[in-house]
Amino acid sequence: MNKEQGLQLLEAVKIMAIVRGVEERHIVGVADALLRGGIPVMEVTLNTEGALSMIERLQEQLGERMFIGAGTVLDLDDARKAFDAGASYLVTPNLDEAVIEFACKRGLPIFPGAMTPTEVVRAYKAGATAVKIFPNASLGYGYMKELMGPLGHIPMMAVGGVREDNIRDYIQLGCYGVGIGGSLINLKQIADGNLDGIRDKAARLVQCSAG
Repeated sequence: MNKEQGLQLLEAVKIMAIVRGVEERHIVGVADALLRGGIPVMEVTLNTEGALSMIERLQEQLGERMFIGAGTVLDLDDARKAFDAGASYLVTPNLDEAVIEFACKRGLPIFPGAMTPTEVVRAYKAGATAVKIFPNASLGYGYMKELMGPLGHIPMMAVGGVREDNIRDYIQLGCYGVGIGGSLINLKQIADGNLDGIRDKAARLVQCSAG
């Protein structure tokens, strides 16, 4: 899937699934469950064991239907490894202009993490596709709303603390999208083989985001 197609998917659904701690033997099943639930955008975090080989495998099997990226990209070394594994986009928890430059030069969408207004502006000026406001679970909707006041021209994603009961609020606020991890990628359900639970949660989030 090329960059334009992937960004169109994200623009349409506005939800990025954050896959962390999933065993490699389950990864294709989890991706398929997300896809069946209506979420075709997912990142595999690099602090997940086997993340790089998972990204390669997902691209081979589902890359035509899903936008698959690498998350928890901390530095330039991580960025290079993710790119070599075939990640279609990069997501970071921190602001590292070298990583943003690397992504931009290779035509990869990049979603760097930022917290303060200064970091948000720096990330955007450096070339961020959208800026990931993190940790939103601690900062909350009110903080995002305040940021959007003077910085509404900068595309921002809320990552952390987004649930079925508030996802629509973030979308209506004007967020570029949201990132959802543990509440969607339930490791116990996956270990129990209940991938339909992942599918159903994805479908509810999609429905709630649409109002």
